Amino acid sequence: MSRVLAPEGVDASVSAAAPVSASRPCDRASVSRRAAIAASTGTAVEYYEFGIYGYMAAIIAPLFFPSDNPAAALLASLAVFGSAFLTRPLGGIILGRLGDRIGRRGVLLTTVIGMGLSTALIGFLPTTAQVGILAPILLVLIRLAQGFFAGAEVVGAAAFVAESAPAHRRGFFGAFTPVGVAIGGGTAACVCGVVTLLLTPEALAAWGWRVPFFLCVPLVLLSCKMRHNVEETPEYQAFLKKDTPPAAPVREVLRKHLGSVVRVVALAFGQNVGYFIGIVFMNIYLTTYLKFDKSHVYWTIASISFIVAAMMPFWGAVSDRVGRRRTLAVGFVGYMVLVIPMMALMNGASIWLAALALLVATLPMPIIQSVGYPTYAEQFPTRVRYTGMAIAINLGAIMGGGLAPFMSSALIGATGNLLMPGFFLAGAAALSLLSLLFLKETAGRALER
Repeated sequence: MSRVLAPEGVDASVSAAAPVSASRPCDRASVSRRAAIAASTGTAVEYYEFGIYGYMAAIIAPLFFPSDNPAAALLASLAVFGSAFLTRPLGGIILGRLGDRIGRRGVLLTTVIGMGLSTALIGFLPTTAQVGILAPILLVLIRLAQGFFAGAEVVGAAAFVAESAPAHRRGFFGAFTPVGVAIGGGTAACVCGVVTLLLTPEALAAWGWRVPFFLCVPLVLLSCKMRHNVEETPEYQAFLKKDTPPAAPVREVLRKHLGSVVRVVALAFGQNVGYFIGIVFMNIYLTTYLKFDKSHVYWTIASISFIVAAMMPFWGAVSDRVGRRRTLAVGFVGYMVLVIPMMALMNGASIWLAALALLVATLPMPIIQSVGYPTYAEQFPTRVRYTGMAIAINLGAIMGGGLAPFMSSALIGATGNLLMPGFFLAGAAALSLLSLLFLKETAGRALER
């Protein structure tokens, strides 16, 4: 096995992984598959955590934010949900800098362990009835820790896959990062559905809400095993052979790649609004506002999440053939056309018709999710890819993900119009669609180093 000498300041254990030659397509295909699987398991952990908190928000709210006004308690719970997004840029910058300095693999192991332990800790928290104001304080602190590690999780996974895949199939393999997103969210819905089905409301409030958080542990163990078994990316190894890692990647990104940051922020904003309204908030919308049975809604969202996951590799492959910009445009236009009439159809419908309407409304999701992540990776050179993506994607996630459920509930409360979340999503999609005019087409092109 050949050995790559690590430049000064770089962990030799990272650089010592055997480089994979681009002239050996069988090796590169094998590396791509392993990288895609390892990336998707980690993102599944991240979005399992975000999913169970969002799905359990209505149950957790009175336990940590007791109030005579259920709407106020729900808003407080959703504000804590959004608080995790505040530390994402900090985690992305710190861990992203490490990813550019010492390599992707070690940082990705760190993020999945940090996310998993933080999620499990929520299951051990005392409630406000037990310890008073300390309970919501501890909940916020743990959510901030989750956000810190999440800031480098899906970002690093997307960079890892992009740097492991051949140029002509980067969209296809890159789609497996958001496959993990959908599977994590779908698994969260399944777990919440089973717990809700088996337990009485009293048992659910007393202890049952803790179970989904504990079940994050086996997911973490699986992801750690998968990520431990993959080598450093071929692109990063090739970069180390010819150059040294940047001393100040954040400064370099802001000085040389600010335009790419702005474009990715705009795209990530629409992408995150689509996911967190289309999946996470729809649970609250259907149960709290339209009064559908919680267990029915959980199973509906779980089924749609797995359908979305199955469609993603197809759309990733489409973007390899017709281009990222055209494929993303189809997705954003789809949101603008579909979401409002489908939300209107849900009101007063049976659960079966509401489920069909939700499925139609989420059809753009696999397009945008699958094509977005490889597109983001292609906007930055290898030397600062992790840092550049971390800054841009996390800023978009704060505006589009952290605020979306809270803003949706607040807009409904302020206007009384149940379609306001749909207008919010359509507006976000329009902004992201506009940003495509300034995005360079990158499908099939070699990554810049």
